[in-house]
Amino acid sequence: MPAVLGPALRTALLRMSRREEAKDAVKRALGVLGNFIRTMKVRFQDIEVGLDASSETGVADSGDLESDLVDLLSSVAETAALHKTAVILFIDELQYIPEPQLAALIMALHRASSRQLPLTMIAAGLPQILGQTGRSKSYAERLFEFIPVGPLDREDARKALCLPAEQKGVSFEESAILEVLEATGGYPYFIQEWGKHAWNESKNSPITREDARHVGQVAIAELATSFFRVRFDRLPPSEKKYMRAMAELGQGPHRSGDIAEVLEKPISAVAPIRARLIQKGMIYSPSHGGTAFTVPLFDGFMKRTIPMFVP
Repeated sequence: MPAVLGPALRTALLRMSRREEAKDAVKRALGVLGNFIRTMKVRFQDIEVGLDASSETGVADSGDLESDLVDLLSSVAETAALHKTAVILFIDELQYIPEPQLAALIMALHRASSRQLPLTMIAAGLPQILGQTGRSKSYAERLFEFIPVGPLDREDARKALCLPAEQKGVSFEESAILEVLEATGGYPYFIQEWGKHAWNESKNSPITREDARHVGQVAIAELATSFFRVRFDRLPPSEKKYMRAMAELGQGPHRSGDIAEVLEKPISAVAPIRARLIQKGMIYSPSHGGTAFTVPLFDGFMKRTIPMFVP
């Protein structure tokens, strides 16, 4: 995380330096950022940010990430307040931030919030971030608003598929729309893929149900060689077998005990495999003891890739 924040905060500060009244504050904040980068580079070797600003001695240079990040983000937020603007951290795949670093980030955001400084965060991640933030800092559930982002509902899925085509004078038959919505389950990326292939493969408008069925096969074949395959290939055999056992039960979610039963092993023996798969973002726990694939249609991919399941 420090390697990601450093360059982004430097860019934000340089943008604020364009106003004359903020130049001194920006210079101080860049000095604090310089301290942070130099100190954290000892622990996180992949931080490289060019800074010419002089150091602000004693600020964000203790070597303790939690304390130093509070100093750094407070300094940046104070500069933003002088500049009459706000700083927003946009972070994707939040679940991959190690929990000690996540705790430091939450602490810094909490300090900025308590001082009413113009600094906040908008982040996205898999459902396990609820548990991760709670374990990192007990007050995280009060600090953030957690908004679930799932499949599109029927009406929004229909708009996502049809409106771009309509703007180019192309329409879908109602049966074709229903075919695509059923096949994609409302998953936005899959709607995009089905729509792309329908556009490329269909000869005439309106796009028919037969067209939609054909492009479904094309889309699944393409996803199998890229989207699904990339995730599958980074797994060791034990984790592939666990996911194949999940697929044997269907799309899910499934009880952890049922998956262990399919594997013919006690829950305690497969729990570490499940934990690793959650950490890698392959599966998640929608409820206590429940397990589901993070990507729709992955059960079908697993069955096609490993046709015969052997416990």
